[in-house]
Amino acid sequence: MTFHHLLVPTDGSELSSQAVAEAVELAGAIGARLTLFHVQTNFPISLVGVGELVDPHTVDTLVRAARARAEQILAEAGAAAEAAAVPWSSETVVHALPHAAILEAAGRLGADLIVMASHGRRGLEGVLLGSETQRVLCQSPCPVLVVR
Repeated sequence: MTFHHLLVPTDGSELSSQAVAEAVELAGAIGARLTLFHVQTNFPISLVGVGELVDPHTVDTLVRAARARAEQILAEAGAAAEAAAVPWSSETVVHALPHAAILEAAGRLGADLIVMASHGRRGLEGVLLGSETQRVLCQSPCPVLVVR
């Protein structure tokens, strides 16, 4: 099987950065291109009963900070790809379910391999919540390379 387009979800964590490094190395070795992908979660915020206590600019400030962090994460990952002369693009989406956003992007962008970190939860939390990586593995339309 030959891979031409790798989708690389990243959240900026150390584990995720290791997956980016592995994806860059793999893409360089096989002549593939990368799409670096970041999902911003959109948790609803209820301000009922505390509206007068919250500065109206706080939500805008939080949204701008999240956007800036996403840009920073993708710029750092992109720098690794550039250093290895690997062609890349990047995308950020806002979605409540990171695994769903990753799966949607893989199909929409025509990725033939997803390279991502194993962010598995341990213990009872892992049993109850599972992990985004596990959900991608179970539902992916293409192969998934999990970097530990």
